[in-house]
Amino acid sequence: MRSTWKGSISFGLVNIPVQLYTATQEHDIPLHQVHEKDGSRVRMRRFCEAEDKEIPYEEITKGYEAPDGTTVKLTDEDLAELPVPSKKVIDVLAFVDADTIDPLMFSKPYYVGVADRSASKPYALLREALSESGQIAVTKIAMRTRESLAVLRVVGDTLVLQTCLWPDEVRPISDIAPEEDVAVRPQELKMARSLMETLSEDFDLTELHDEYQEALRQVLEARLQGVEPPHAEEVPAAGGKVIDLMAALEKSVEDAKTSRGEQAPAKKTAKKAAGSKKSSTAKTAKSTAKKTTAKKKAPAKKSAGRRTAS
Repeated sequence: MRSTWKGSISFGLVNIPVQLYTATQEHDIPLHQVHEKDGSRVRMRRFCEAEDKEIPYEEITKGYEAPDGTTVKLTDEDLAELPVPSKKVIDVLAFVDADTIDPLMFSKPYYVGVADRSASKPYALLREALSESGQIAVTKIAMRTRESLAVLRVVGDTLVLQTCLWPDEVRPISDIAPEEDVAVRPQELKMARSLMETLSEDFDLTELHDEYQEALRQVLEARLQGVEPPHAEEVPAAGGKVIDLMAALEKSVEDAKTSRGEQAPAKKTAKKAAGSKKSSTAKTAKSTAKKTTAKKKAPAKKSAGRRTAS
């Protein structure tokens, strides 16, 4: 694996020569821009506004336009020689509890490897100290053309550097949550917890995969073979109708269990059976009462008949 950055971790007087390796990789299917009419590739060309002609990439540099319209050009050397202390050093500023940094701030992760054998002992020492304390190290690092806030944390037996947004780069939360106070009933909360537990049973994160890319690949294969590509099933719109929250939660729990081959809860069935039993008992009692009444009435009729005959 090729390293993307070389430098050292510095905390106090301890210095650990390290290298960073990209920890993630994208697996998106590359799509290009093409002309709809004939399918030919559409490419972006670099034109110089002053000369009105295309120029090679080698003649392009970075620039900044000041408010008065003046353009300041910056060379690669200018950017490489910026007076930034964190340019080749992962400078540890503090050690804090893991929940101190809001996950909203996390950006890109890098595996941290040792640059030489001399770094093995201090590397292991920092790793064990972080693991034992349950803390992360807040650091700063300059990579490419910017300085980033970052944290050092332990994953398995490896240190991971996770770049972060600066606090002022995270937008404040405002007017997102419902304005009015919503009362949640204890039974609703209990059912929601039941649903959470049901959905989390036997959950394995490693089994998840990108279904969008899989579906896109199927469509591309179909187009290449000249056949009709598969289409998504139409999902009826949810609409804005009000639903019974408890009924929706109960049905969700039942569906989740059924999808795993478990039997649906027998609550309603039991109630129904109890109701049927009660109804059956009532019918039997009623029928017995009728028969008893009929038996009592029968002798009276015979007696009346005899009296009439005499």
